[in-house]
Amino acid sequence: MITAQAFSTIEAIDRDAWNACFPEELEDWAYYRAVEQAGIDGFHWRYLALFEDDRLIAAVVAFTTAYSLDTTLQGTGKRLSQWLRSCWPGMFDIRLYALGSPVAEQCHVGTHPSLDPARLPSLFARLLQLAREDADQAGVGLLAVKDASHRNPQWLQACREAGLQSMPGLPGAELPIKFASVDAYLGTLGKSTRKDLRRTLRGSGPRIEWRRSVDDLLPTMMRLYEATLARSDLTFECLPAAYFRQVLEHLDERAACVLYWVDDELVAFNLVLLDEQRLVDKFFAHDLARTREHKLYMRSWLANVGYCIEHRIPIYACGQAGYASKLRLGCSFIGNTVFFRHRHPVLNHLLRLVKIFIRPDRTDPAMATAISEQQ
Repeated sequence: MITAQAFSTIEAIDRDAWNACFPEELEDWAYYRAVEQAGIDGFHWRYLALFEDDRLIAAVVAFTTAYSLDTTLQGTGKRLSQWLRSCWPGMFDIRLYALGSPVAEQCHVGTHPSLDPARLPSLFARLLQLAREDADQAGVGLLAVKDASHRNPQWLQACREAGLQSMPGLPGAELPIKFASVDAYLGTLGKSTRKDLRRTLRGSGPRIEWRRSVDDLLPTMMRLYEATLARSDLTFECLPAAYFRQVLEHLDERAACVLYWVDDELVAFNLVLLDEQRLVDKFFAHDLARTREHKLYMRSWLANVGYCIEHRIPIYACGQAGYASKLRLGCSFIGNTVFFRHRHPVLNHLLRLVKIFIRPDRTDPAMATAISEQQ
């Protein structure tokens, strides 16, 4: 017999049981516990679980928040929405219950590896039913799935069969590491990109330091992070200092902060998760003036590629932003789809119209290209 339960803390679920459903996942029980304990403002966490004879067989993270429908707009569309907000504050804001996490690049839905694959569609359907029931109890009308990966077609199909609308999500970027050296990697790129990167490498660069404890630097890091966030059109969550501290503490050797110094000044940092299979670039924050002077983004990119080559890590997972640069840098793209449905039929129909204008690929040609090239 299958029982379905929703919890407000991941500590209510056994760590080993959760991780068994998410084998080889860097964003595992410890990661979500760190996120939970960081206290990210405006988000409330939910953990949906299916049990069979007291054994956890399927699970997914979820959250509730006040969501801004214009979150994915950029450029002219973003400026228009900001003007409309000045006239009608809150016009784009709606309460949201979403499967997935604001601090993960895709909605990880996990199942126990011993399960017959033929059972997965019914289990996915049950998780979506549990999510709707949990949202109703919380009084939230809009149910969504944030970034369902195209690498899990059964999950995509379950979302469609549940009657959820869909639109393209932000694709994830990856660089498969098949190179014996950084120079060999550069040789795979276009002529102008290769020339720019080699010129960067010839110049004097910042000092690079890897750390797994940054408590003494958090005030400076947060100034860099907040300045970077203020420049971004795609802002969903604002991370507190506790997020960086908790992730580094709870993930031990599977998390690091890469620091970039010019003399004694910290000018950039890069939070990464890593194991033997992948290096995940979580956040890159920087001083914009110093970035232009020292080409910090490209320095960071080449440092991460070099680290993967040196440690024989086959995948560099590099996030959901900067698509124009990542196209030039040889990335491949993994598709994500956003699903949603409002329980009120009229509002659900209205969202069907709104999605025409808020699709992220409408305002970013590079993103549109990445979506067209996704795996």
